[in-house]
Amino acid sequence: MVSTEGLVPITRAFLASYYDKYPFTPLSGDVSRLSEQIHAMATDLLKESPPSQGERLLIQEAGSEPPHKVDENMWKNREQIEEIIFLLQQPATVEVENDELASVLGRLLEKFKSALEILESFQARNSEFVFNTVMTYMPQDFRGTIIRQQKERSERNKQAAVDALTSSGGSIRDKYAMLWKQQMERRRQLAELGSATGVYKTLMKYLVGVPEVLMDFVRQINDDQGPMEEQRQRYGPPLYSLTRMVQNIRLFLSLLWGRLGTRKLQKHEISILEEAANVYNSELERFIKFIGEVFTNSPFLIAAEDAGALAARNNDDYKEITVSAGGTHEVSLTVESTNSYIAWDFSLVQGKLNTQDIGFSVECIDFSGRKTLILPYRRYEADQGNFCTCVSGDYKLIWDNSYSTFFRKVIRYKVDCIPPVTTAAD
Repeated sequence: MVSTEGLVPITRAFLASYYDKYPFTPLSGDVSRLSEQIHAMATDLLKESPPSQGERLLIQEAGSEPPHKVDENMWKNREQIEEIIFLLQQPATVEVENDELASVLGRLLEKFKSALEILESFQARNSEFVFNTVMTYMPQDFRGTIIRQQKERSERNKQAAVDALTSSGGSIRDKYAMLWKQQMERRRQLAELGSATGVYKTLMKYLVGVPEVLMDFVRQINDDQGPMEEQRQRYGPPLYSLTRMVQNIRLFLSLLWGRLGTRKLQKHEISILEEAANVYNSELERFIKFIGEVFTNSPFLIAAEDAGALAARNNDDYKEITVSAGGTHEVSLTVESTNSYIAWDFSLVQGKLNTQDIGFSVECIDFSGRKTLILPYRRYEADQGNFCTCVSGDYKLIWDNSYSTFFRKVIRYKVDCIPPVTTAAD
């Protein structure tokens, strides 16, 4: 096993030096020019008629500074794009003077659909990359499988909550407020993992041996002045400009759509909008491609091989017992929370009086006294990295050597009872 002695979490100073290798070519000057033009067009519309209460909120939002966090800006861009697509898809609301302008509106819609696809794909890939990177530090046995299963279940529940909100008539704004809340919940859980508090305090008991450097890293990665602040300082400004641009586009379209009963969409307005859509789409795609490469290559976490071979690190987690000829060995556990896991890992120790196999089964007596066979009796040489989900009750794991007349069996085993990891959506 490679020692982790002397390793420390990646620091902001280290990232600053590393990011010197990845300068971002500034955004096209067309971004600020077109953003200002569209904002001026929105201001002209307000001169024609005062804003409604809902429009005042949009005006205030467009006039505010974009969020400081990179990921929050990503969500904000995605929200505005969906709002723009919603407006462009409204039937029979836009009066244009000829088919050419109607065709331009169709191209606008396709541009923003393309931008949405780019952003959604980036977020999905980045999320999976981060999770898989962290998982390389986790135990490469059943415990890692459990964490992955729980993460998948949690994400399904989060998506179900968003789907329920949408189907019940929730607005796009409501949807993205929920999505950001869910993102903050993921961040909170990451910090708890590093601090070993809350539900993770129990879970961490079963992840002994995860390098301390990883725990330190996840605890402080999102601090206001932590490593991510260097990323915000370096790459935040161009993203902030794109956020302002798409907010101005959304503001103008919203104000215009609310006044189509008294005025028509002008050719010069649609021309500026089309140019803005093209520039926004191309510059967003360029930024997303660049920042994706930076994320992938940034040394936020030490490579797993540098941290050591996790599979070999915790021999003391296992117990070794001898099951006499004609006898059994039982391990009893009490499970208090439904959807907990019982996990086991065992094998016969070679060269210690073993012959072939040993019987093994798992049974449960629930709190009503009913007995259920969870894992039917079978004979095994080993059953490694296995687990089952449980209801509340008392459980027994039974190694049975009763069929043997002469031979003792030496078993090396580990048994864990892991409570469910909950999230805000669970």
